[in-house]
Amino acid sequence: MKKLNIKLIPLFIASIAILSCEEDFDNDIQDGGVYTAGEADFSKYVTVGNSLTAGIADGALYLNGQLNSYPNIIAGQMQFAGGGEFNQPLVNDNTGGMLANGVQILPNRLVLASDGMGAPAGPAPYTGAAPTTDIINKVTGPLNNFGVPSAKVFHLAAPGYGSLAGVNTGTANPYYARFSSSETSTVIGDATAANATFFTLWIGNNDILGYATSGGAGVDNNELNIVDPAMQGENSITNNLVFGGVYQQLVAGLTANGAKGALVNIPDVTSLPYFTTVPPNPIPLDGPTAAFVNSNYAQYNGGLQLAAANGLITATEAAQRTINFSAGQNFVVMVDNDLTDISGSPIPLPNWRQTTSNDLIVFPAAGVLGTLADPSNPASVIGVGVPLTNQQVLTTTEQARVTNAQQSYNATIEALAAANGLAYVDARASLSQVATTGVPFNGGLLTSTYATGGGFSLDGVHPTARGYAFTANVIIDAINAQYGATLPKVDIGAYSTIQLSDTVQ
Repeated sequence: MKKLNIKLIPLFIASIAILSCEEDFDNDIQDGGVYTAGEADFSKYVTVGNSLTAGIADGALYLNGQLNSYPNIIAGQMQFAGGGEFNQPLVNDNTGGMLANGVQILPNRLVLASDGMGAPAGPAPYTGAAPTTDIINKVTGPLNNFGVPSAKVFHLAAPGYGSLAGVNTGTANPYYARFSSSETSTVIGDATAANATFFTLWIGNNDILGYATSGGAGVDNNELNIVDPAMQGENSITNNLVFGGVYQQLVAGLTANGAKGALVNIPDVTSLPYFTTVPPNPIPLDGPTAAFVNSNYAQYNGGLQLAAANGLITATEAAQRTINFSAGQNFVVMVDNDLTDISGSPIPLPNWRQTTSNDLIVFPAAGVLGTLADPSNPASVIGVGVPLTNQQVLTTTEQARVTNAQQSYNATIEALAAANGLAYVDARASLSQVATTGVPFNGGLLTSTYATGGGFSLDGVHPTARGYAFTANVIIDAINAQYGATLPKVDIGAYSTIQLSDTVQ
């Protein structure tokens, strides 16, 4: 069989081939000015949320990430206007990873590996040191940061979500188990017990993110009308009514003592580098190779026409499913579960089509596109002769489900902010600017370009320290506008982004 002439450069290497040198920014904006709290009281700042609030970056919770979390940055600025001590459940090291009774249960953080000669080779797990943070060593003392990675909105009100015993059975969260007040406590219960004078709440990203990053592997609980929080599913979209009901409980608990605060809405998760780094047409082919591939799909395409002629699918769907390659950059072949299933019909054909410019290929697919599914079969090139799975592509139908839920969540958040006199932070608009035009700062431009844009860490989802600093400024702007405060913002250029590392294997 003819060998396909396909040379697909690993996409993550291409995207980080040129790394700009980091500049130092020493100009401190705190120049002796007078800063005020306005109508707010920053003496006891408490924050509630998920991995973004905890400070996860590069796929793990590590010390520098926590120290550069947006709440810690905000707390530092609040100290100019009466802010008090801010305690976080800090991990022990910068390795990432986490242990349970000495056994590692969570992976190390990612670093940008070097090829040994100063050039980037791609993201890889950090191997410079073993993790030392064990969840059985409970964090004691008062806390201000109740950010729990992986938490969805209903998890924050779920008793036992921080049970050490439940971690082994998969019913509890290991991050929360480190600092929960008891085996049956709730995140919101522990947070309200901290008796805040001011709070921030940013929750809901994971209620759509798991569905999106899994390429729609879960279900949309709005379509299925599932309103039981216990039945929402790990990679599923949380029902809008469930989100609204629990979120209202969270706000009620945090404001019960008269505390003021800020509610942060949900960004467009599909604009994250996790979904935008791999283009939908990443397959380069020359003319002869494209012609050869097309000859292999001739029978499949002919079957589509026959299926349409027999009324099994429409002519429009037959055209949508037709596979055709040409010289240049090509869209990949994928499985689309939303197509009409005719696999059991008299003309059995798989649910295959090529991606379009509107489809989003998830970042992990970069590692397999253009490789051989079967090393002994040169025609088994993934994305060409072998389709990507449905879970490796977020289709327009799946994107619409994510967007519809996000819009409902944000309407709930905005309405509750208005009803309770709280600041409303439009993170969606701010992070959209990062993803489109970029945000200028003293010394550069913050964008969402993978590895080089400065905004997002190597997991393609969580910000870098610089990205968290930008987020802190956005929240500070909203706090100042709502309460007449004059909290100073930080110079985001003074915060680090991704650097090359040789400490990997």
